[in-house]
Amino acid sequence: MLSDNPQIFSPEHFKFLSEKHLASYSKAEPFPHTLIDNFLPEEILNEVIDEFPEEGDLQWNEMENQKEKKTALQDQNFMNPAVQSILFKLNSSMVIKFLEKLTGIHGLIPDPHLWGGGLHQIKKGGHLGIHADFNFHPLLNLDRRLNLLVFLNKDWKEEYGGQLELWNKDMTKCCKKILPIFNRCVIFNTTDFTFHGHPDPLNCPEGRTRRSLSLYYYTNGRPLDELSDPHTTIFRNRPNDKSQKNTRDMLINRITPPIYHDLLRIYNIYGDKNASNKPLDFLKTILKRFIPKWSKF
Repeated sequence: MLSDNPQIFSPEHFKFLSEKHLASYSKAEPFPHTLIDNFLPEEILNEVIDEFPEEGDLQWNEMENQKEKKTALQDQNFMNPAVQSILFKLNSSMVIKFLEKLTGIHGLIPDPHLWGGGLHQIKKGGHLGIHADFNFHPLLNLDRRLNLLVFLNKDWKEEYGGQLELWNKDMTKCCKKILPIFNRCVIFNTTDFTFHGHPDPLNCPEGRTRRSLSLYYYTNGRPLDELSDPHTTIFRNRPNDKSQKNTRDMLINRITPPIYHDLLRIYNIYGDKNASNKPLDFLKTILKRFIPKWSKF
């Protein structure tokens, strides 16, 4: 019988995992999800760790504000072969079939652009506020339905923090905290109310970072009870969180249109930092994707 410690990246292994976790996935609280330890062959992830870009490398996109302080890398041109290979496999037909059987979401489509996903890394003091994810892919015009995270942190201790928190719909209770240990996979549905994050500053030693692979999957359409207008990340405060915004920030937020903040955040995640006219052209491109009538301007 197959175990949770696979020796090969095989259809049999993923069939075993889908059957093992199928019954509990849809019943999980506060929203459908599962946690799988020893998800992939250890030797594969060891190669990924060996080739993982260092925190000081220039290609990382840095995001820092009151709600998040993290770095991300989507451009596969800056990834080494082992990293490219594992991302390719996690977007393969074999994994898609596993995810469809596990979640009951059919017609899943992987994202070759790794929009918002790819490699994530958080330094000491970093955080990611509780949020619901962006719900629409502006390049593929598809609905985001599913997240798959694989953590890459060996010998990660509880006191380092960085636990992935899952919150209920009305943001009154944290229902689960998941330690981001090596080769732990978390899979969960994404809707406007699947609130998650790790909002407390990371307390790991200097030189350590919280690393993960993040892959998102889409469908052409979604259930009627999940429909909403396209939006970027929706952040929410926990019951005891205090606003950290100063008077200047509050004034700026009140006098600038919400779409400006959304588009600026998208640019910070995925824009070409080397382009000479980077913000204007990139924001025009995104506007054309979200608002077709913008194309005539």
